[in-house]
Amino acid sequence: MINRVLIRSKIIQLVYAHCLNKGKSLEVSEKELVYSMSKGYDLYNYLLLLLPAITDYARKKIEIGKSKLQPTIEDLRPNTRFVENMLVAQLEANQQLRDFKERQKKSWDNHPEMVKALYDTIVATDVYKDYMGKETTDYASDREFWRKTYKTVICNNENLDSFFEELSLYWNDDKDIIDTFVLKTIKRFNEDTQPTDKIILPEFKDDEDRKFALSLFNRSIVNMDYYRDLISHTVKNWDIERIAFMDVVIMQVALAEILAFPSIPISVSFNEYVELAKVFSTAKSGAFVNGTLEGIVNQLKKEGKLIKSF
Repeated sequence: MINRVLIRSKIIQLVYAHCLNKGKSLEVSEKELVYSMSKGYDLYNYLLLLLPAITDYARKKIEIGKSKLQPTIEDLRPNTRFVENMLVAQLEANQQLRDFKERQKKSWDNHPEMVKALYDTIVATDVYKDYMGKETTDYASDREFWRKTYKTVICNNENLDSFFEELSLYWNDDKDIIDTFVLKTIKRFNEDTQPTDKIILPEFKDDEDRKFALSLFNRSIVNMDYYRDLISHTVKNWDIERIAFMDVVIMQVALAEILAFPSIPISVSFNEYVELAKVFSTAKSGAFVNGTLEGIVNQLKKEGKLIKSF
């Protein structure tokens, strides 16, 4: 689940923190990186568990309606399509999610106000109204409902983002990326998916990605002076102290990747770090980082210090 996009994002954040805290050892920062990535995986599971939590709230709401002293016809004969959603039933039964919930002791039961707020937002959407108004439904419709609902209500939700920031400082900049993994996971389910199927994405695709993360972080710190010297010589009209500190850190990590990982094309590294500069730094940072990295790479190639294709 933690792919290289999220790895690069995490490393930039932790290199930035390490450089600001000059007394912190490399070993301590590496442990913090590993912990930070594990928290990102927690958020992924926690977001998947949100769908059953909202559904369970709706079930309880139906039961309360039936138990009224004077229930209406709607209370006695509710539309149960939402609470009988087949994708949610699979998430509730999924063994990987059940194990995570038990292991981490995480439950949306502790946050009923947020669950209620999300449910109220969902039922006000056209996606919900169209779904509940259908005469018949099938598995594909059930899954598509939650895919659309997740994109409409849960992605880019300022209240939910603030809620997660309060729960963990490590989730401040993770949710946008992890939302994409949740949506991919929803699409991985089909009507034949069984509770024991390994449908939930693993923390790392393979051991190679874990090694990539630690190696890239280590090289970004150990070779910091060399990378910053390359940056200084390229931006000759600028004192490096005048460049946005985050821009320097982003280029520092980018250079570590370009110089230490021959299997990764330069164009891939350029694209990734230019996009991350737009996220983490200023509006003009993407173009500045791109231009500076291009100048460094061209000079290294001219000197024969970099033999690598774009």
